Amino acid sequence: MLSTDAFFNEQAMRTLAHTQFGGADFGECITTMQRVPPGDTAAWQREWMATADRVAAIAAACAAAGHDVSAREAYLRASNYYRTAYLFLYGAPPCSDLLQAFERESATFRKFALRADPPLEPVEIPYEGTTLPGYFCPSARGHGPTLIATNGYDSTVHELYFAFAVAANRRGYHCLLFDGPGQGRALIQQGLPLRPDWESVVRPVVDYVLTRPEVDPERLAIAGWSFGGYLALRGASGEPRLSACIADPAFTGLWDPMRKLFADLPPEAIANPRAADPALFAPYLAYIESSPALRWKILQRAFWVHGIHSLADYLAIARDFDNRALLPSIRCPVFLAQEENDDIAQSAPAVEAALTCPKTRVRFLAEEGAGDHCAMLARSLFHQRMFDWLDDVFTAGDR
Repeated sequence: MLSTDAFFNEQAMRTLAHTQFGGADFGECITTMQRVPPGDTAAWQREWMATADRVAAIAAACAAAGHDVSAREAYLRASNYYRTAYLFLYGAPPCSDLLQAFERESATFRKFALRADPPLEPVEIPYEGTTLPGYFCPSARGHGPTLIATNGYDSTVHELYFAFAVAANRRGYHCLLFDGPGQGRALIQQGLPLRPDWESVVRPVVDYVLTRPEVDPERLAIAGWSFGGYLALRGASGEPRLSACIADPAFTGLWDPMRKLFADLPPEAIANPRAADPALFAPYLAYIESSPALRWKILQRAFWVHGIHSLADYLAIARDFDNRALLPSIRCPVFLAQEENDDIAQSAPAVEAALTCPKTRVRFLAEEGAGDHCAMLARSLFHQRMFDWLDDVFTAGDR
């Protein structure tokens, strides 16, 4: 345990979990959290920034001395620590401390990417009059299968590298990471809110990746983690060029959890929340405000990500973020992750039932150390099962 504050511990363990992919060091995380009193978000931001700055300085000194491997390792850890530092600053408009930390996260990751072996290529994906940021992470095997990785609610393209790219490259897969609307730079610097029709985002991403000579168009998969489990499924529902889809976890969308949260509202308020008496939402707002974790997840994070301003807005848009009607449109094989202790993963059986394509639902259990959100503390086990399945799908396609 890194903190007696449950929510602080959850987020600190998230950072620590990237150790196996080069994104953290045990001692750096432990000593940082020893300086952070439970519940003190100002101390969290200050101490994680201090650690990130110290590790970034090590990277710069190593780079200046020509020690590129040491430099790239330190730059990668620093990038993850900068991301961690600004988590509790979420909210619109983004404050100067958040913007500064994100800039440093991005800059240190670019310096890591330049020194990676092989180097990661920063890319700008054309999208509706602007561009979406990404990285093309090549394997060393030349022309071959490719995984497109899509993010969730509160991650960035840099953290997405740990989620999928390292494991993909080790197995000979190219990996394209990108942040769409409501994610990373697209949210923080471009102000683009999340949209429910993720197929409209995935389509130009596929257009881009198919221009690359390294990519085998017959072996192209999409994977999403956290809320990206919904987004990957939604993207696959409208993009027939995808050969496989991985949803981690398999998630129907916002509507079911929102109906559960607001179950005591009158039916007419649920049907048309923006027209309802605002006083109906006051008890829910008080309840959310009373919990630091809920306040962050909903009032800071979700409001910002969606570009909304009230609980009525949140309930109103939830209907659009539901993929059940579109799941039968998916034609490629689908891998459905269901982590035992993750609330949003419990919709995996409903997703499985709605799909008419080949599908495989895989449970990740607490007794395996894999029952948490996105199997974060057993990510190697997740990668083993997911990529073994994907290998088999692509091998079957070659027969």
